[in-house]
Amino acid sequence: MAKKKSARKPNAAFMKPVTPDEVLAKVVGSKPMPRTKITSKLWEYIKKNDLQNPKNKREIIADENLKAVFNGKKKVTMFEMTKLVSEHLS
Repeated sequence: MAKKKSARKPNAAFMKPVTPDEVLAKVVGSKPMPRTKITSKLWEYIKKNDLQNPKNKREIIADENLKAVFNGKKKVTMFEMTKLVSEHLS
């Protein structure tokens, strides 16, 4: 008899609502939400404003709002973005 695979439980830390600061709120909104939702809203914003480098999809080219989130950097990688965004959450 095969063992029934249990559904993966999401990590509680990722599901706990966090509040974006003023800088990040310009991009994702100011309501508290889970980190996963903040990440999807960021990607919506990046895609809507065509901010991905067409030659290197892992690179994000910052507009004025994102430059503030990225500590003034003009370009960041997807991995860098995650780290920089965490600094704007409480």
